[in-house]
Amino acid sequence: MKSTLLKSINNPTDLRKLDVSQLPELAKELRDFIIDIVSVKEGHLGASLGVVELTIALHYVFDTPNDLLVWDVGHQAYGHKILTERRTKFDTNRQLGGISGFPKRSESVYDTFGVGHSSTSISAALGMAIASQLKGENKHHIAVIGDASIASGMAFEGLNHAGVTDSNLLVILNDNAIGIDPSVGALKNYLTAVKEGKNPKQNNMIKSLNFDYSGPIDGHDLPTLIKELERLKKVKGPKFLHIITTKGKGLLQAEEDQVKYHAPGKFDATTGEIHKKSEENLPPKYQDVFGLTLVELAKNNPKIIGITPAMPSGSSMKFMMESFPERAFDVGIAEQHAVTLAAGMATQGMVVFCNIYSTFLQRAYDQVIHDVALQNLPVIFCLDRAGLVGEDGATHHGVFDIAYLRCIPKMILYAPKDEIDLQNILYTASLGLKHPIAIRYPRGRGKNADWKTPTNFQKIEIGKAHKLKKGKKIAILSTGTMAHNVSLAIQEVDDSDKIAHYDFGFVKPLDEKVLHKICNKFASIITVEDGVITGGFGSAVLEFAAKNDYVNEIFLCGIPDKFIEHGTVDELQQLCNIDVDALKILLLDLL
Repeated sequence: MKSTLLKSINNPTDLRKLDVSQLPELAKELRDFIIDIVSVKEGHLGASLGVVELTIALHYVFDTPNDLLVWDVGHQAYGHKILTERRTKFDTNRQLGGISGFPKRSESVYDTFGVGHSSTSISAALGMAIASQLKGENKHHIAVIGDASIASGMAFEGLNHAGVTDSNLLVILNDNAIGIDPSVGALKNYLTAVKEGKNPKQNNMIKSLNFDYSGPIDGHDLPTLIKELERLKKVKGPKFLHIITTKGKGLLQAEEDQVKYHAPGKFDATTGEIHKKSEENLPPKYQDVFGLTLVELAKNNPKIIGITPAMPSGSSMKFMMESFPERAFDVGIAEQHAVTLAAGMATQGMVVFCNIYSTFLQRAYDQVIHDVALQNLPVIFCLDRAGLVGEDGATHHGVFDIAYLRCIPKMILYAPKDEIDLQNILYTASLGLKHPIAIRYPRGRGKNADWKTPTNFQKIEIGKAHKLKKGKKIAILSTGTMAHNVSLAIQEVDDSDKIAHYDFGFVKPLDEKVLHKICNKFASIITVEDGVITGGFGSAVLEFAAKNDYVNEIFLCGIPDKFIEHGTVDELQQLCNIDVDALKILLLDLL
């Protein structure tokens, strides 16, 4: 379809020049534009397709950016970006040097709050609304939040506060019954009852929090949306609009398979068919190694339990949920609850695998310390997406976990160098540990196509490092899957016989016996990690050296002390000088 209206719109001021009758046509053009770009460039598809009409209506009715619009998480903000001066560079979305896949304050005045993690929009918009009151400004403040995100504790904290203020806040619930995976929990059931008209108005939980509640209304009906938003502009105090949408709206396959089309990769823009990639003889995804191994272990141990906060597909906990539904729990977007739930189960002798993305465990830091480590409960944290994750960027990189977990007493911290090590540490943890353990592993695939050895698990000795290669001049110490980059770099050096390579799977406890041998033998030591240098694995080695009065020359390779933006993992490793070429250059300089 040839775009005519969309090409004339560079910002919301242009949008407001259109007649309401033209907006449905604009919605179709905007939807097609998103599909055309994402089909080639990849990204988050379904969420943005579902809010096309809402996006147009919000910018049409409200005076953005003077009125402040906050998107929760931001998966759904592609249409917003296109209508706010970024249409011509939308094809750079999530690419190195291009625009971010999420709203970002430094990118545009229309992006009023940086997001990427869920359930922050209500608190942020309320903060803006209170500030506007104090400054005597007459502004509207709108938070758009999904039914999966609103179930999170932080969202309720924001609602609870907003309800006792007279702030000019509008919360819009975009109810499509799905986040990345289908929404779960009692609140989801309540919202379903509201949609079906089975819940009497006098029992409305939002009204009971002192919000002016309206809805549910059809979120794809532009005239109705605009009429209701215009009405709400005149209502004082906290307001709540409940709209019903379809994730993936406008692309049949995205509507029918909303999980797969959340971020489908490349696909045919006309037919919607996803371009198939041959997975024959490919190494497995680390998440699948975790998920399938957990099922194998659970077959022989009825005390094994799996917990995930709203990521059963992304973490591959889905395999456990399919095989042992009574022992696998998706608790929704509730990382704090997930951790303390695991702790409660552990007090009763259960073997609990709490599977959370590294970046999301940050949201439950107090629970890790207070509810797990302080009580020395042997919860097994499985941290998917550790290290650099690529195009999702700064909000999603799992680069802080070594630093923030290493300082916690009693915490064991392990990073497998490959799939076999991941299997074996899961097996080892399932046998019972005296302390909690965090196992960190990356997004993406491993290196061994023949990884499946369920009947041949090997117990791993806690705190033991391993020499992978002998050498006599330089020792290079890697943790986790960075061992692969190190091995390739060593192979490309002519004097490779002078380089020793050690795998420190355990960042805590460190193998001090091996470290003493290394410090006594090698003048130059290099540490390599895919976490932050500040407080990370290299810092642990430096601390050991300082404590024991060693004066070795120690070089730390890892993520520098800055936030890393979006790009492919390979590109970002190059930026951080932990790719094969950068490591090779460092080795050559020291030889």
